[in-house]
Amino acid sequence: MDRPLILISNDDGYQAKGINTLIDMVLPLADVLVCAPDGPRSGFSAAFSATTPLRLTLRHEAPGLQVWSSNGTPVDCVKLALSQLCRERQPSMVVGGINHGDNGSVNSHYSGTMGVVLEGCMKYLPSVAFSLCNHDDDADFEPLRPYVTDMVQRVLRDGLPQGVCLNINFPVAQQFKGVKVCRMARGSWVNECSRMMHPRGYEYFWMVGHYTNDEPEAEDTDNWALTHGYVAITPTHIDVTHYEMLEEMKHWTFPTP
Repeated sequence: MDRPLILISNDDGYQAKGINTLIDMVLPLADVLVCAPDGPRSGFSAAFSATTPLRLTLRHEAPGLQVWSSNGTPVDCVKLALSQLCRERQPSMVVGGINHGDNGSVNSHYSGTMGVVLEGCMKYLPSVAFSLCNHDDDADFEPLRPYVTDMVQRVLRDGLPQGVCLNINFPVAQQFKGVKVCRMARGSWVNECSRMMHPRGYEYFWMVGHYTNDEPEAEDTDNWALTHGYVAITPTHIDVTHYEMLEEMKHWTFPTP
């Protein structure tokens, strides 16, 4: 029987430990096509390149595996892979990660890893993002292995509803307390711009900041789950329509022509 094909990308670059550990985790389950940025692209969200010529470079080949890189964004990588590398064989699933860093709460809006799965989801492919709350280049991803392989097997078998992708975040621990299916926490970033002076006399800024959980006691959120040692799974919807507001606005009056 033909093996499924999984398309993998990330926002840390094709050389990152997270994506290479992910390849090792899922290669026993499926053939793997990697198309990832040639360097870090954190914070690129769903951006794509409208003015930059894009390149594809084959980095590695092995039985059941091809690794390509691009000078583009994570979303560029998915678009390039689907249009140029998957002409004869469409992937069964798109996987983003494993990200070096937390993509819970509002971080998911900025995340290039989530950009990967949102793009896959918009192409009607089952898509899942994995992230570990550890930014270290040499982070330990091994505790994630049984959870990653279980979820990939489940989605390969059962699929996901159209327009829905999964954002899965792991706390830093050798053993997790369990899994929580939860909503995105309300949070905010503060002190985001750090003003600096260049030795040549002009000012410049670093985008840094500190994240604040604005509802720390809410036990049904991804932030609570991660803080308390649980794996957080948040189903994420492509359709951003607020349907309650939609119904309310149907009763508004507007100027007539």
